[in-house]
Formats: sequence, structure tokens, C-alpha cells
Amino acid sequence: MDRLWAPWRMVYILEEADKERLGGRARHDCIFCDLPAIGPEHYRDNLILSCGERVFIILNRYPYNNGHLMVVPRRHVSDPTELDEHDYRLLTELLRRATDALRRAVHPHGINLGMNLGRTAGAGIEQHCHYHLVPRWDGDTNFMPVVGSAKVISEDLWATWDRLRPLFGDLAAEVEKELSR
Repeated sequence: MDRLWAPWRMVYILEEADKERLGGRARHDCIFCDLPAIGPEHYRDNLILSCGERVFIILNRYPYNNGHLMVVPRRHVSDPTELDEHDYRLLTELLRRATDALRRAVHPHGINLGMNLGRTAGAGIEQHCHYHLVPRWDGDTNFMPVVGSAKVISEDLWATWDRLRPLFGDLAAEVEKELSR
């Protein structure tokens, strides 16, 4: 039997057990509201790459590929049409700059960019809208998802955070400063 080493999955397993114990309720009301509020000293623990007062960037804890990140408004809304013009501009400008930084950081051959609105569309956290940026490389899809029903992620999440943080650290604050003039 082949074994895939994926220790980061234990966090997911334990969270699911917590949900069952709590009658199906998650421990947090909304991770996109709660995690940035915990504070900068916990950004690495929570995989937050950049955080401003109105927008932030976070690595996906259950990535499709190495470097899979999300660009998120701090305002708790399920649809971008619910954001005011200023927050929408901040979000999309941060998305533009995060795309550039991701290209410089991991040199992908392409990037999937998107937002899933509603559970039917694939939203894992449907009550708080967020963009996904998924770097892609030629040949990054192989037999594993088809034959083994498994996706191989070749780098530890915190190693990815350590590598990306220098390029992303000030992006959110820079965008907010520039667009608030």
C-alpha cells in the first residue's frame, strides 16, 4: 500500500470532530472574520499573508495546489455586490497585486482565479465572499486525483507561508493607503 504524508489534514479531521461534538456548528462563527481579528502575532499560525483594516490575503488551509491563496474583504458579506464601492475597489486592487506577487513568488505557468458564490457553485464558506488564486503548472494534474482520489501537495503550508510572506506582507496596507487618498 502506498502512503501519502499529509499531516496538515489532521487539523481538518479534528475540526470536523469538533463540529460533530458541537451539533454541526463550527468552532468559529466565520474564519474570515475571526482569524484576522486574533492579531498579527498569530498571522503565521493562521496562514494570513497580508492584512489591512478592510481586506486581507490568506493561504488556503486545504489547497488545490501549492500557493493556493484567497483574497478576502474583512466585511462579512456573501456576495461582492453587497460590498460598497470602496471595499470592492480595495478587494479587486488587492486581487490584482496578489496575482502579480504570486507569479513572482512561485513562477506558475498559469493561475486559476475565481469566486464561488453559494454552496451549489462550490463555496466552502458561502457566507463570506472571497477570491481564490490557484497557481498552475504544466503537468500539475496527474494520475493521482483520478486513480488514487488524492491530490499531492508537495510543500508544507507553513514553508509556503514563509516563502510567500516577504512578497505579500505589506500589500493589503499599501492598497488601502493608496486607494484612501
